[in-house]
Amino acid sequence: MTDLQLHKLLGRDEIEWDLEEIAAYLKDQVILVTGAGGSIGSELCRQISRFVPKELLLLGRGEQSIWEIDRECRNRFPDLDVSPVIGDIRDKNRLRAIFEEYRPGVVFHTAAHKHVDLIEPYPEEVVVNNIVGTRTVTKLADEFGTKRLVMISTDKAVRPACVYGAGKRISEFQVEALARTSNTVFVTVRFGNVLGSRGSVVPSLQKQIGEGGPVLVHPEATRYFMTIPEAARLVIQSGAMGENGEIFILDMGEPVRILDLATEMIRLAGKEPGIDIELKPMGLRPGDKLHEELLASSEGVRSTKHKKIFIAKPDRVESEGLDDAIDRLELLARKPDRQAIVDLLQSVVPEYKPSEIWRKANQ
Repeated sequence: MTDLQLHKLLGRDEIEWDLEEIAAYLKDQVILVTGAGGSIGSELCRQISRFVPKELLLLGRGEQSIWEIDRECRNRFPDLDVSPVIGDIRDKNRLRAIFEEYRPGVVFHTAAHKHVDLIEPYPEEVVVNNIVGTRTVTKLADEFGTKRLVMISTDKAVRPACVYGAGKRISEFQVEALARTSNTVFVTVRFGNVLGSRGSVVPSLQKQIGEGGPVLVHPEATRYFMTIPEAARLVIQSGAMGENGEIFILDMGEPVRILDLATEMIRLAGKEPGIDIELKPMGLRPGDKLHEELLASSEGVRSTKHKKIFIAKPDRVESEGLDDAIDRLELLARKPDRQAIVDLLQSVVPEYKPSEIWRKANQ
């Protein structure tokens, strides 16, 4: 699907920012992007490359995706010092060696499991990768004097209904807790679904349309959407604006009904919905909510100088108790004791409502 078609699906004008001034904090810095081969990570690398960093570190465990973004950055920016780094945020020793060798001044932390329905039955993977991996990255950034770290979060962290969302909420807690004592500026960026990204609804709908249908959609489910470039710009913008512990939220307009999205995609493919391609109702996937939210009820919100960006006041969580809970989660993940993990996630994130998978297991 072309960029123009994706913009049509957005239902609003794409948000543009002049990044030249705000991205000055990137110039002459060693910049580390975790998950650099992913949809958001690779777009961040493309945009960061324009601002003449001292060195751009592309960290990921998938060698093919890292090879591809490495080649692209080198071809488009031949004077840029690019270093592909194959590694896994779950490997604490490897991460420490990377920070010791490169000592990044700015870190963009995008690496995470994010396929909600795929990961829902395996909460141990959310623990080890998303929660413990984030703790490793953030604490190393603090230890090695990183100036700024921006972590990617999700609307699914708000009143989560899936283990992925609960894990991201705990990661938000970690960033806020560490920010209170660190000289590193830690900020979080929370946004909704990214059109065209891996694991998002658009590639799934495209595949169903390409196969001639039926296209399976929940008739009432809605989501907030943004484009990949919008997401990357928001992350870079937030890195410039952020004060310690803040959560940045993008005003993405009105949520879009997935049924309307699917209908428009069928028409963009030159087909007629309900005639050439059947639209078939389906229930929610495990861990999905009917409507996503960007703000928790306990969070206040204030505006910024940019009318489309808001700052949420994060919940205060004591770091010692949080670290103890993460240690317990890590031990449970090794067994794995999946039900105990879900129970502990709910204890740490009281607004988390486990999905049908875990409700049935508790009956």
